[in-house]
Amino acid sequence: MFFCNFSYPSFVLSLNYVILMTTAEYNSCVKLHADSVYRFILKNLRDEERSRDIVQDAFEKMWLNVENISPDKSKAYLFTTAYRTMIDSIRRSKFTTPMDEMTAAYASDDVQYSDLSEILNNAIAKLPEDQRIALLLRDYEGYSYKEIEDITGMNESQVKVYIYRARVFLKNFIGCIEKVL
Repeated sequence: MFFCNFSYPSFVLSLNYVILMTTAEYNSCVKLHADSVYRFILKNLRDEERSRDIVQDAFEKMWLNVENISPDKSKAYLFTTAYRTMIDSIRRSKFTTPMDEMTAAYASDDVQYSDLSEILNNAIAKLPEDQRIALLLRDYEGYSYKEIEDITGMNESQVKVYIYRARVFLKNFIGCIEKVL
């Protein structure tokens, strides 16, 4: 009897065939995720114009790399790109806050509110950046801890800690609902 003990070289076995995104899949991605990316960026920046610009930049970067993106990874790529673009924008504008906005931010603590969503938005705005982003991605956008890890670059346990701390802060900030109203 003759036995052939032939095996494929390891580089042949490790080849992963990746299906690349087509133009139709890109357009579908735009339709499916444009609103949620915009909402996420807007919640963080609270500036409609800058948010639109960042979302536009994220889609442009995605289009420029469309031949390197798998359709099943398009949502994660888009949110990661938008998040990083937002961080870059924040870093660039960190030291150029107009005086009127600073004055309004300090004066807003003394005003009585009756709109719960406005109170919640003000509370979220007071969160540290990492906590705010983790909380918004989890509670507003519905991402899993693993997806948040992929988008932000934080490890999963750190994401959980930031979300917990943000929720505790919001609970303490808002307190009893009767006190707020």
